[in-house]
Amino acid sequence: MSKESDHFYLKKSEPDRSCFLALRQIILHEDNLITETIKYGIPCFCYKNKIVCYLNTDKKTKVPYLLMVEGKHLNHPKLEAGNRVKMKIFKVNPHIDIPIKEIQLLLNEALDLYKNGIIKTKD
Repeated sequence: MSKESDHFYLKKSEPDRSCFLALRQIILHEDNLITETIKYGIPCFCYKNKIVCYLNTDKKTKVPYLLMVEGKHLNHPKLEAGNRVKMKIFKVNPHIDIPIKEIQLLLNEALDLYKNGIIKTKD
């Protein structure tokens, strides 16, 4: 972890910290071309320098979530658009086992948008 991303994860209390660190590992292991940076003070994950998703906490409910930047292209029953037009979130309950397979499928569906040229990347 970089010093900047360390700060995000380490300032979280348990069980949120462990949840976010697990999500980070799941995301980074999905493809060798995924990189992590911090944007807007939160972890941001990019594929070929194009943002795929963020990790954050809902301000009202305090529930961790994975925000999919191109969520409008993704169809998953647990993705929520709320008032967003483009992005959707996948809430993750830190008190139960993380649905790893579901998240991997969601990430693969999102990465396919970039790999198939539906979303242009910066090679």
